[in-house]
Order: sequence, then structure tokens, then C-alpha cells
Amino acid sequence: MELVFVSGNKHKLEEARLILPEIKIVSLDELGFHEEIQETATTLEGNALIKARCIFERYGLNCFSDDTGLEIDALKGAPGVYSARFAGPNASFKENVEKVLEEMGSAENRSARFRTSVALILNGQEQAFEGAVEGSITRQEYGQEGFGYDSIFKPIGDSRTFAQMNLSDKNTFSHRARAMQKLRDFLMAVEQ
Repeated sequence: MELVFVSGNKHKLEEARLILPEIKIVSLDELGFHEEIQETATTLEGNALIKARCIFERYGLNCFSDDTGLEIDALKGAPGVYSARFAGPNASFKENVEKVLEEMGSAENRSARFRTSVALILNGQEQAFEGAVEGSITRQEYGQEGFGYDSIFKPIGDSRTFAQMNLSDKNTFSHRARAMQKLRDFLMAVEQ
């Protein structure tokens, strides 16, 4: 089976290929698609569907996409669906992390979760899968691995941030891995 992964994020592509080894995953680069898809929905699932529909409508290819949000209790669920642009429309990962740490300040409640919604379009049929991981926001950055908010997110059950883990360790509990595992289970069932 072959699927286009509707993401320009090389880190996510690497994670997807590790989690879905049975699937031939085609990147947007390999497809020759270099446009930016506007994520205008107010939910993670909505944004994931926007991206998948764009590629399916243009190329007619089976595809999947994801959208991920970091939800912080002390910030009333922010940055949530706006995680990628929390510090502004063209903010870097570092600027977003700095804004979170600044807004958190000395808050005692550091509880947070990552949620990922994966949208699949297979033969014109849409499916959605969700994964989440609970954890907490650290008071400073730790680690060099990963991307996004990985350097300040410590999942429950581990003393390290995601940025202190190698990819296979991170994939044992990450939100994206959990959502993609549900995608994988669905695809394996369809293949039989």
C-alpha cells in the first residue's frame, strides 16, 4: 500500500516511516507539492482533514495528514490548535517554546497534554484517528532531539523530556505514535 503523507515536516515524516514500516509513504517533496496549505479550522481534526482533502482533490491519491496541539492547563488549553504559530504566524519552534515558558512563568500547575489527530482519505473515504499523551511542562528546555515543544514536555512515566529521548523511545508513548498506530491497525485490517 502507498500513501502520501501530507506534511512538509521532515521530523514527522521520519516518525511516520518508523511507525508504519509496511506502508510506502510518499512525501510531499517526492510528489512535487511545495505549496502551503492554509490550516483554517478551529480543531485539530479539522486542520488534518483540510490538508488531506487538498492532496486528495488535486491528485486523487490516498493520503493522510496530522495536526498536533499542545494543551496546557494553566493556559486554559492554549496553545492548542494554534501550537505551530503560538508566537506568531512565522514563529520558529524556539520562539513558540519561549512564549510558552514566559506565559507559564512560575505557575505551579504544569499539567499538559499533546493531542494528535490523523486524517486518512483512502479510496475517497475519510477516517480520523486520535492519540494523546499526558505530561507536564518543564521550567526550562532539556535535550536536543525532536522538534516543536519536545524540549519542554515531559510525559508521565518518564523523567526525560521528548527532546532527551531517541525517536524509538519517544514513539513508545508519543501522541503521534498512538494516533498513527490506530491508523496502522485500520490499514492492516483493510488489507486483509
